[in-house]
Amino acid sequence: MAELRPSVAPGPAAPPASGPSAPPAFASLFPPGLHAIYGECRRLYPDQPNPLQVTAIVKYWLGGPDPLDYVSMYRNMGSPSANIPEHWHYISFGLSDLYGDNRVHEFTGTDGPSGFGFELTFRLKRETGESAPPTWPAELMQGLARYVFQSENTFCSGDHVSWHSPLDNSESRIQHMLLTEDPQMQPVQTPFGVVTFLQIVGVCTEELHSAQQWNGQGILELLRTVPIAGGPWLITDMRRGETIFEIDPHLQERVDKGIETDGSNLSGVSAKCAWDDLSRPPEDDEDSRSICLGTQPRRLSGKDTEQIRETLRRGLEINSKPVLPPINSQRQNGLTYDRAPSRKDSLGSDISTAVIPHELIRTRQLESVHLKFNQESGALIPLCLRGRLLHGRHFTYKSITGDMAITFVSTGVEGAFATEEHPYAAHGPWLQILLTEEFVEKMLEDLEDLTSPEEFKLPKEYSWPEKKLKVSILPDVVFDSPLH
Repeated sequence: MAELRPSVAPGPAAPPASGPSAPPAFASLFPPGLHAIYGECRRLYPDQPNPLQVTAIVKYWLGGPDPLDYVSMYRNMGSPSANIPEHWHYISFGLSDLYGDNRVHEFTGTDGPSGFGFELTFRLKRETGESAPPTWPAELMQGLARYVFQSENTFCSGDHVSWHSPLDNSESRIQHMLLTEDPQMQPVQTPFGVVTFLQIVGVCTEELHSAQQWNGQGILELLRTVPIAGGPWLITDMRRGETIFEIDPHLQERVDKGIETDGSNLSGVSAKCAWDDLSRPPEDDEDSRSICLGTQPRRLSGKDTEQIRETLRRGLEINSKPVLPPINSQRQNGLTYDRAPSRKDSLGSDISTAVIPHELIRTRQLESVHLKFNQESGALIPLCLRGRLLHGRHFTYKSITGDMAITFVSTGVEGAFATEEHPYAAHGPWLQILLTEEFVEKMLEDLEDLTSPEEFKLPKEYSWPEKKLKVSILPDVVFDSPLH
């Protein structure tokens, strides 16, 4: 539950003083992390010391459902001469470490990120006659914050979020999100680390798909060139009824050229998926695919989970020889390959604890496999093949209904345990599939109808007997089974 109120103490309203001279009483009312972020807000909005604010009634560390302590809402006058309309500016407090006492975030020093290292912002176009900001963006931000806390997956500029519903629960075409740096908020150094500000940008389904097939930064740049679709500050207009490709058809050509030249930098998705080892009899539960072992699910080990999270990181740097982290990679100084410091064990411990000890799960070469996807996940297979593997990269499906994963790799990816000699290999419930360029081209031809969901009827099966590979597209209900 949350409530709307003006931001007076103990929220992030203006304290009377800052620094060592502040009286001790105010130090408790205005914790240093919170005070540092407020200082950046005050720099932008000196005339709005007490903005309206949505605040969590029961704080997260006391068992409340909302990770964000506060969401402040400011009125930004924009700049009509620069095609920046008047809008509401929402700023979150809670993804970073506000308190420094380990009640929510583990303190890791002043040089690294504070908490998760960022706060969310959102810019919503102000409607004519609107005297107060709508509060639904605050709940949207709480939803994203819950995802971050529960999954430990942080956001980066260029990331996308598939929401599949109008952001304000209306009939709007704005049903998904991209993330980018806030154009006005500057990074803040707090006593508990650095905080940056990531702005949520509402987009249409067609724009989301283009971001997936190419990259989020490219689509953000196109949105900046279209005033009604965001303009220079990427302000979301929930009443926008046309995509940028309908507004300016030439933009589709730029996207198509970008996909051909750059491929996709979407390295993976959470999805409804599963796989079976067809080279072993189904009764051989102990050494088969093993989504379940007896009645207990076999889980990914902590090391496997860490590696899969790396492949799921968006914005993966583009190079000629992408590398998967080695299966036995060790963390150094709390860091793993290209990701933020690991979180407390209490967060997400259900996926990082292995039912079967990591060292007892051997890597197995499989003769024949059956891949299963729901329709939404299956529709991304052409993107995986064309935008990733044909550019020498990898792509991972991480199951959201069971602790397993499928990673497609090309021959240019180092560190994989699938090889050209043994293209199907499993480490516990994690399957890797190596596909040659020739086979990828063949699959793209055979899977062409996946790009036309309106003509698609489930279930659908594709088979390549010479490669001993089968792919099924199944209804969502299949993946709700405990075995998946």
